[in-house]
Amino acid sequence: MTDRYLLDTHIWLWWLADAPKLSATAREIIADGANTILLSAVSTWECVIKSALGKLQLPSDVSELVEFSEYEDGFDLLSVRHEHAARLAELPLIHRDPFDRMLVAQALHEHATIITADATLAAYPPEILKV
Repeated sequence: MTDRYLLDTHIWLWWLADAPKLSATAREIIADGANTILLSAVSTWECVIKSALGKLQLPSDVSELVEFSEYEDGFDLLSVRHEHAARLAELPLIHRDPFDRMLVAQALHEHATIITADATLAAYPPEILKV
């Protein structure tokens, strides 16, 4: 049985950049082909918005980054579905960031562990791997 992991947006970007902030544990999990690594459309959405606002500089077009992650890294792309949005109603308002809240809802619905450096997410029910 494989383990399922959902990448928080910053973890995805750190992976792409081979950033030293990404822990050895997270690198091993992401690189292990036996694990299912989920990349949410929420991360694409977040990158597009933050890039347009000048809060984020991407190394290339976000579509190219997603394509690379799917075909080169073997990540599974996760769309936002109605059942994901409905799970938001179950979440307490601990984190106000709509991107992070949707990632939590998706992780709950998809039975995935979130890989993140955001300590606030640990207050939510899905399993969190804080790096």
